[in-house]
Amino acid sequence: MSLVDQIQKDIVTAMKARDEARLSTLRMVKTALMNRKIEKMADLDDKESQQVLSTLIKQRKDSVEQFTKGGRQEMADKEAAEISVIEAYLPKAAGQAEIEAGVKAVIAEMGSPTMKDMGTVMKNAMAKFAAQGMRVDGKVVSDAVKKELSK
Repeated sequence: MSLVDQIQKDIVTAMKARDEARLSTLRMVKTALMNRKIEKMADLDDKESQQVLSTLIKQRKDSVEQFTKGGRQEMADKEAAEISVIEAYLPKAAGQAEIEAGVKAVIAEMGSPTMKDMGTVMKNAMAKFAAQGMRVDGKVVSDAVKKELSK
């Protein structure tokens, strides 16, 4: 079952359960996926669908940060709830320890890279996580790479 089909099925379930928050989030996700499909003029594969969902999560995280800074906690909570609904459709995110271990492994494979090689290390690390089917935040990986290369 494709991601769009699964979301449509969950929209129906949310309607029947009268779960307004979940319903609005699922509709927003479906709209984003359909818009991407229209832009591409072809069906999305799983990787592209996951990329759209990751973008939505990143936008929500930025919103949570801004709402918290602005003292709008109820809006920040709403965005955080949307993140948890969207994350249910993505593979499990890698933890901090997994990211650090992956970065150390990439650095070990490359020999002894310096800070100048950070771009190459980042590229290799992100490719390794993608090959393993792990979802990672680029900022967290970047921080881990900087930490390891500065040792």
